[in-house]
Amino acid sequence: MITPTHHLQLPDADLLYVEHFIDQQQATQLFTHLANPHHIKWRQDTITLFGKPVLTPRLSAWYGIQGAVYTYSGLTLHPHPLTPTLLNIKQQIEQFAPHTQFNSVLLNFYRNGADSMGWHADDEPELGKNPVIASVNLGATRRFLLRHTKNKHIKHEIALHHGSLLLMQGTTQHYWQHAIPKTAKPTNARINLTFRYILPIKNK
Repeated sequence: MITPTHHLQLPDADLLYVEHFIDQQQATQLFTHLANPHHIKWRQDTITLFGKPVLTPRLSAWYGIQGAVYTYSGLTLHPHPLTPTLLNIKQQIEQFAPHTQFNSVLLNFYRNGADSMGWHADDEPELGKNPVIASVNLGATRRFLLRHTKNKHIKHEIALHHGSLLLMQGTTQHYWQHAIPKTAKPTNARINLTFRYILPIKNK
């Protein structure tokens, strides 16, 4: 059952939040399925941060159509084929937002409160001018922080709950960065799936 969307009123942003996009029982089943390394090829990558190689403070996996190559932080990801489970989630989002389409998904596994995501925007060239990012959240609730890139005093915070969907659209990635901070509080694991559309590689 899908509850009505919440339009977040932020300058230069187009954000929709659906707290119960996936019902709790299905969300729990999805979390258990995706957490299994037999179903998702989880890995811990080394990225370049401020010119130095560091291990990412989380596990991740990249799935998509053939040719959906994604590069960020000095890391180039080649996709595993989309699984039936990932295709099903993708189709649910596309039915909810019929004017969007996705061909890839980045999965992040936050094993506990020490795992995190630093400040960034999803603004890589292969995502196009105004990318639509559909973020599905499973497991523990984590704080999702937002800050305006032109005025860092403009901030916002969302609690991303089990089974929720956050759609980031329009010029959001141009004017806002987002992050998942570490927390010292006892926290269970969380899986986040960010569906996106990777532009096809043009032959030179």
